[in-house]
Amino acid sequence: MADTPIGAFAPARSVKAPGRLRRRYSLLTRRDKIVLAVMVAIPTLIQLVFIWIPTVLSILLSFVRWNGLAFSDIRPAGTANYEFVFKDYPPFIPALQHNILWLVFLAVIATPIGLLLAILLDQNIRGSRIYQSIFFAPVMLSLVLIGVIWQLFYSQNNGLLNFLLGTSGTPRAIDWFGDPNINIWAALIAATWRHAGYVMILYLAGLKGVDPALREAASLDGANAVQTFFRIVFPVMRPINIVIVVITIIESLRAFDIVYIINGGRNGLELISALVIQNLVGEGQVIGVGSALAVILLVVSLVPIVIYLSRTFKKDA
Repeated sequence: MADTPIGAFAPARSVKAPGRLRRRYSLLTRRDKIVLAVMVAIPTLIQLVFIWIPTVLSILLSFVRWNGLAFSDIRPAGTANYEFVFKDYPPFIPALQHNILWLVFLAVIATPIGLLLAILLDQNIRGSRIYQSIFFAPVMLSLVLIGVIWQLFYSQNNGLLNFLLGTSGTPRAIDWFGDPNINIWAALIAATWRHAGYVMILYLAGLKGVDPALREAASLDGANAVQTFFRIVFPVMRPINIVIVVITIIESLRAFDIVYIINGGRNGLELISALVIQNLVGEGQVIGVGSALAVILLVVSLVPIVIYLSRTFKKDA
């Protein structure tokens, strides 16, 4: 026992020392926890106030009759508002058709234009930054301002387009926004002007992130530029493609500002979003019908997005 080292029998308290250290030193201080709680609470509160609560109220109001004046005038209506929209509301079917047309046009015309612009600007051409700024400029403008700009462009008497066609100030001048047979196409071109720039920036960011080694490997295998893009580069940008599909669907279904600036969403420019505002705002308020239209728009917006995302992430699983 005389040769036993002094530290051979350490006191039991030394085993508990790490535990005390863990209690004493925390990764987050009290102040950090308060700051983190505030950072989480504020965005959550904003979403509750501006998104979830209005959504729930819209769903509830779609099942009542109310003129928007006094709460005592609220009367239960069951599904009568939805039946009225689908059976006895003439603008609804044209508005639904126009929303579908808007989606197809943005997907088939505007998005490929944005992709083409991104491919061209990815070639490191001279003045690439200037061209990017020019094409992206419409994205920074509000849709209201874009509607005003295109009104000046399409004006029947003093518009730039009729001036270029040589019909300005003559009986042959085309009323681009007044003719219900062509005004939807004029509005779609105006929407494309903005949407293509947005898609261009997203795809350009995706192209810059593609590993150059992939293109070099494809070139060594004998693939040309087109084959390299569609078989190598485009599939690699799958996350960007998902974002653009979702954005395109949302943009097409929430389109409102341009048509409302043109003619209030009437006379050939009916959209579901415009019908919602027409029923919720003004002297002839029909809150129940407007809320039913808003719920229909919500469902139409969510269904394709949920289906697409579920199938996409299911493939990745």
